Amino acid sequence: MRHALAFGLALALFAACGGKAPAARHDHDHEHEGHGVQRGLASWYGGGHHGGPTASGERFNKNALTAAHRTLPMNTRVRVTNQRNGRSVVVRINDRGPYGRAVIDVSEAAAKQLDMIDAGVVPVRIEVLE
Repeated sequence: MRHALAFGLALALFAACGGKAPAARHDHDHEHEGHGVQRGLASWYGGGHHGGPTASGERFNKNALTAAHRTLPMNTRVRVTNQRNGRSVVVRINDRGPYGRAVIDVSEAAAKQLDMIDAGVVPVRIEVLE
């Protein structure tokens, strides 16, 4: 009887935990190098959003050197470096997103400076400046 009770208790605990061990996290889309530095994918946005609202409350300007990031504080300045060609640009965070695999979404003007318009998405290094 004691074995049946112990087995039942173990089974109940196993079921309460969802029946399986938590899955290991495989976050290959981006990584942090250290304080203030991140690597991942960058995308860009422009024309269709020009003049629309941003999370900061200002209007999006495709010609300004700005970007969207999920977690960096608004008005943070970061250097974004295209890892394919070494070109970099300093942008100001004024929006939230992106919501896909990319870790930063730069304005059309910034994308032009990074020479990533045709590629659409490129690997980048993001360094917080202030």
